[in-house]
Amino acid sequence: MDAEAIKALQAPLKARYRETPEAAVITLHSEGDVEAGGVACKVDTGRALVVAGLHPASGGDGTLACSGDMLLDALVACAGVTLKAVSTSLGITLKHAVVRAEGDLDFRGTLGVSKEAPVGFRDIRLKFDLDTDEPADRIETLIRLTERYCVIYQTLKAPPPLSTTLGA
Repeated sequence: MDAEAIKALQAPLKARYRETPEAAVITLHSEGDVEAGGVACKVDTGRALVVAGLHPASGGDGTLACSGDMLLDALVACAGVTLKAVSTSLGITLKHAVVRAEGDLDFRGTLGVSKEAPVGFRDIRLKFDLDTDEPADRIETLIRLTERYCVIYQTLKAPPPLSTTLGA
């Protein structure tokens, strides 16, 4: 897909969202089925069934997906798709690109060993390894716009209100 193709694909959507802003707001869904045996949760991603369980640092055996890894996977996927869309729109040729995310967790928090240890990631780092002949200023623009338009990056950077309810 080239810049003209992506612009043509998105033009009617952008026009609709300008005319009817409420049409741009959609609700995404995810659902997990907590298994009776073991400490696990089945999540149907729409493309595959993923069974998540405890990370080895919290008592898991490493055979099930870790939800922390899945969060980083979502960040990498979103940043990668956004990087590709932005590079295409800007006419930036990427010979090859790899997106990596890593995050630091202190398992004392999630295991209740220390009230001072946070539950959740302390730090997340997103790295882009790009093979391109583009000048530094164009690469900086590409990364800046990728950060700006990546849904998961922006959600982690400025978290929305989060609530919990009981029942359907």
